[in-house]
Amino acid sequence: KRSPPPDFERTPMTDPNLPYTIAVWLIPLVIAIVFHEVAHGYVARIFGDHTAERLGRLTLNPLRHVDPIGTVLLPMVLAIAHVPIFGWAKPVPVDARRMRNPRRDMMLVALAGPATNFVLATLTAFVLAGLLLVLPGVPAPVPPFTLARFAVDNLGNFLQINVFLGIFNLIPLPPFDGGHVVQGLLPRAAAIHYAKLARYGFPLLLVLLFVLPMISPQTDIVHRFVAPIAGAATDFFFGIANLGAA
Repeated sequence: KRSPPPDFERTPMTDPNLPYTIAVWLIPLVIAIVFHEVAHGYVARIFGDHTAERLGRLTLNPLRHVDPIGTVLLPMVLAIAHVPIFGWAKPVPVDARRMRNPRRDMMLVALAGPATNFVLATLTAFVLAGLLLVLPGVPAPVPPFTLARFAVDNLGNFLQINVFLGIFNLIPLPPFDGGHVVQGLLPRAAAIHYAKLARYGFPLLLVLLFVLPMISPQTDIVHRFVAPIAGAATDFFFGIANLGAA
């Protein structure tokens, strides 16, 4: 009698083979980031801004979106360190002046990225559930360094990354998507002043993610706020995946 298949677990890949570890994290991260950015551009086009389309950014070709630091270097370092993986791509250009209702439309453009990540996480959970139905014993008994194991690891990491990226980008500060939502909800006068923070977006990102946590763990917003929410959401999606084991 075959033993029941084990649950998918929300744990980082710890395979000692470094190239394999990087591959099963970097590939799903790049795909998730590309879909996130393209979603911004498509929704902007719906509301009248064709800037991204004109510049050739409405493509799933990762080469058009890759940022050497945010899409490659940083995720590789995080994967090696076995800490939550995140990153960014070159932002899809959006011109709010071309939109019919700039304040409302920019909020929807901003939300399109995280929403796409949550949709991808949901679809991936059902794909993993299907694997449990047709391949009893997945994932643990699958031998390492096989095509089946590579697919399972990529799907599991793709789910985790999409959940984390979706929640991470909802942080209500520039340059995150949540910052654009806050800007759209503020009174017009306050929104103008709030928008000025965008010029300090990258330094602010570095301060929030690296400088403040080094000064005091209490200011680590990723581990104190983002990670617990992302962890609960990831457990929910992996719960869907584990329905295939029932």
